[in-house]
Amino acid sequence: MKKLTILFSLAFVACLAMSAQAQEGMVGKVMKDLPKMKDATNGGKMVSLASFKKAKGFILIFTCNHCPYSKAYEDRIVALDKKYKKKGYPVIAVNPNDPVKYPTDSYKAMITRAKEKGFTFPYLLDKTSNVAREYKATKTPHTYILKKQGNKYKIVYIGAIDDSARDESNISAKYVEKAMADVLKGKTPAKNYSRAVGCSIKYRQ
Repeated sequence: MKKLTILFSLAFVACLAMSAQAQEGMVGKVMKDLPKMKDATNGGKMVSLASFKKAKGFILIFTCNHCPYSKAYEDRIVALDKKYKKKGYPVIAVNPNDPVKYPTDSYKAMITRAKEKGFTFPYLLDKTSNVAREYKATKTPHTYILKKQGNKYKIVYIGAIDDSARDESNISAKYVEKAMADVLKGKTPAKNYSRAVGCSIKYRQ
């Protein structure tokens, strides 16, 4: 029994390592526009990245309603949008979770949550989870900084927003803000990857 437990533990660690490698390997990838998705903050309007004509790029965050990590970050996500939207990098939030597994992640619940928290950014429904799959996102929240290149988007950062997933008062490293400081200077982020911490995405089948 002990040997079996050790084998399962080793397999789990190996899977985590492979997942991290896959995510880190996405840094530098050039992505096409997102498919148009229904926006819970704007009366169901269909939105893609191309909807934002003046944007220089985006802070794309996979998140959801039910996850305690996502809830802990909501105010920080609003703050990121307010800070960087005026600089050409608005937040785009995407919920890829299956509402059959978690009914609180339904589109109706997304509308309610967006109103309750005063979301200032699009909160989009990934109704197939395929957007999250394309980006190899695994957690909520999982953050990507995208830099616009013509009609495509280069990933320049992937990972966590900061190093304090639950308690905002304990932040010692603001990963997204540091990466954005480099991006706004026309530089490649010095730190372009960190491990996302949160709930596993509940992919739709």
